[in-house]
Amino acid sequence: MGRYPEIEPYDHGMLDVGDGNHLYWETCGNPHGKPAVVLHGGPGSGAGAGLRRYFDPDAYRIVLFDQRGAGRSRPSAADPATDMSVNTAPHLMADLERLRAHLGIERWLVWGVSFGSALGLRYAQTHPGVVAELVLTGVATGSPAEVDLLTRGLGRIFPDAHERFLAELAEDERDGNLAAAYNRLLESPDPEVRARAAQAWTDWETAIIPAPPGSVERFRDPEFRYGFARTVTHYWGNDHFFGDFPGDGGEEGVVLRDAHLLKDVPGTLVQGSLDLGNLLGIVWRLHHAWPGSELVVVDDAGHDAGAVGDDALVAATDRYARRRP
Repeated sequence: MGRYPEIEPYDHGMLDVGDGNHLYWETCGNPHGKPAVVLHGGPGSGAGAGLRRYFDPDAYRIVLFDQRGAGRSRPSAADPATDMSVNTAPHLMADLERLRAHLGIERWLVWGVSFGSALGLRYAQTHPGVVAELVLTGVATGSPAEVDLLTRGLGRIFPDAHERFLAELAEDERDGNLAAAYNRLLESPDPEVRARAAQAWTDWETAIIPAPPGSVERFRDPEFRYGFARTVTHYWGNDHFFGDFPGDGGEEGVVLRDAHLLKDVPGTLVQGSLDLGNLLGIVWRLHHAWPGSELVVVDDAGHDAGAVGDDALVAATDRYARRRP
């Protein structure tokens, strides 16, 4: 099966969402098709052209956009002067609503990868009625337990890489929230401190999450590397801003706690069996707590579920294209 052929946008623009932010957006496929919006990962990765290919262009009106600070949106998180206090999950979800209204869309399918899956889940929980279906891969929920696993727990599996990761931090910063500690370095007024921290953070991410060559290649760009690391640590160091206060929802987080709110939303979760985030079992618990969901486990695949995962994702969007609420 595979993904659909490459396509180009038929429309695009920059949307003023307030706080001095302008989001890049684009629409592809059939202008009269079923609306679907794509939430990219990171946070801070930006929306790549390959994400258009998970949808039948004859059936879908495909909406891609770069989240605040990412990709072609402005201002960029790669600029140290950019105010990150107005880049939070509530801001991103409000941006989604502004974009939906701007495009005249009543309801849409939400497709998310990695951080985008967590954002999509929380958006569906907090904006009932506007999400028709969810299609998620490399699934995350943004819980404190997941952040602790990815920044500290995996040190037992990758001890050499973790030792190098910790070495960038002062000794008195190594026992607390490691993402927050790195974010403090990335907000340093000293450009050399920022550059070293960005390199160390992306080296650790590359060690624990084997990624397609294109993802590794982008980390060689100092500007992307800094903006990405700054955005990820900003979110991970603050419980992804999903709750009303730090620690809301406990170690398992608010998304799993509120899974029952998804009961009226059909969804497909496509997960590699070797995705190290699975060590916590959160994806399985999410699936069992969400009656309208199906879980597709791809054997011998990691965070990127590969060609078999692509087939499952396309099968899901094809099936939902025929669904009418």
